[in-house]
Amino acid sequence: MAAPGQNLAVVVHRAGDLRLENRPIPEPGPNVLYFSRRLVNMPSVLKCICVVLARLFGAEVLLRMHSVGICGSDVHYWQHGRIGDFVVKDPMVLGHEASGTVVKVGSGVTHLKPGDRVAIEPGVPRETDEFCKTGRYNLSPTIFFCATPPDDGNLCRYYKHSASYCYKLPDNVTFEEGALIEPLSVGIHACKRAGVTLGSKVFVCGAGPIGLVNVIVAKMMGAASVVVTDLSASRLQKAKEVGADFTIQVKNESPQEVASKVESLLGCMPEITVECTGVQACIQAGIYATRSGGTLVLVGLGPEMVTVPIVNAAVREVDIRGIFRYCNTWPVAIALLASKRINVKPLVTHRFPLEKALEAFEATKRGEGVKVMLKCDPTDHNP
Repeated sequence: MAAPGQNLAVVVHRAGDLRLENRPIPEPGPNVLYFSRRLVNMPSVLKCICVVLARLFGAEVLLRMHSVGICGSDVHYWQHGRIGDFVVKDPMVLGHEASGTVVKVGSGVTHLKPGDRVAIEPGVPRETDEFCKTGRYNLSPTIFFCATPPDDGNLCRYYKHSASYCYKLPDNVTFEEGALIEPLSVGIHACKRAGVTLGSKVFVCGAGPIGLVNVIVAKMMGAASVVVTDLSASRLQKAKEVGADFTIQVKNESPQEVASKVESLLGCMPEITVECTGVQACIQAGIYATRSGGTLVLVGLGPEMVTVPIVNAAVREVDIRGIFRYCNTWPVAIALLASKRINVKPLVTHRFPLEKALEAFEATKRGEGVKVMLKCDPTDHNP
């Protein structure tokens, strides 16, 4: 382990102010329920407090971080200091697409041990509310989420996280694949919400990382044809590489014209549209393109208010569904990666050591490549 203080981290202080700085190496906390069951002489009031705390937080593990992908939200916090109502008020460590190695476990952790390679699910419920009870913990209003103010992320050398939300990686799944489970989970959640199934015709708006994982997942789930639109020819080429059947480079076409091109390529209007840009014109194109009775899933986040042809959607019974992150996807993603049913490796186009994180963020801001991966372990820069 590094000497005290040698925990290099990527920290955003305010809009436009991104720094590399050392932070203390954290200590993993215990499962206080573990203690409450053993300290039989503990006063009943303290036992109750321990039980409540255990349910809220559970035990933690300390991880030596290996691979962390840069997400568009990380860049947005750096550039603007906020995303919607989430405002950077205090210095915050970025990063939430991550994997690493367990180096220390809190008391009561039984399913992980030092040396285990794990992928990190960044969203951890703080309480067992109505959403957790129904399995939709991603909607819990009090959820902890890495790199969402005020919660620190994991773009650093050492990071502690809830043990229950660290998932052991099989030997044939790399650290980078483990880090990519986070964006992959968005695709799994979106395609499940959309109802992709055998023979589906799917339209994906946007060929960024999230659009690409939706292509990968839709094809794996049985989609017969997937068409992808984007402004960038290089990203559309990447979409073809990961399984898209057709691509459309959008230039000056109206939303209706884009929809017409989608129908022409597929031979019919798609039953499902997955909108991954948040751009008003793309949402409009998605509504016009989707077959009557079909489903449009909104994945991309853009302006709070947009103008859309809502009557067109209503009279044709086009269902419009939102998604917020994901839930219950890590075991599914790990199984798919381990079985080689899907391949996310082509998504990583750039790699930087943690010491060059500021260069990596600049490259991401310029739109270079697809996924930029930071290597946090100075002794191991392998995938």
